[in-house]
Amino acid sequence: QVQLVESGGGSVQTGGSLRLSCLVSEFTYCMGWFRQIPGEEREGVAAISTGGSSYYAAFVRGRFTISRDTANNTLYLQMNNLKPEDTAMYICAAGRGRYCSTDDRRFGDWGRGTQVTVSS
Repeated sequence: QVQLVESGGGSVQTGGSLRLSCLVSEFTYCMGWFRQIPGEEREGVAAISTGGSSYYAAFVRGRFTISRDTANNTLYLQMNNLKPEDTAMYICAAGRGRYCSTDDRRFGDWGRGTQVTVSS
């Protein structure tokens, strides 16, 4: 079982930036970031494969960048030009198998999340 601990969340104003970190016990082939608002379904934000291929939800493409630092066992999500609708709990996850996407059904281990709040 992969252990994941997120950090880096906080409160920013519209247009601001945050970098989320996820310390992991090990990397799997596909690592991802998801977000969830209370009462709504969890949605995929970004994913990255061992080979460096990255996948983004349309609503963050061009604003968010996912990366992985294997030397430090850390997954990152750089978030720029934040909008109020980005407000959510952001959760990192480790994928299963050898296919990478933002489909949460392909992820088996999850962190507890870090809250991001964007004010207008």
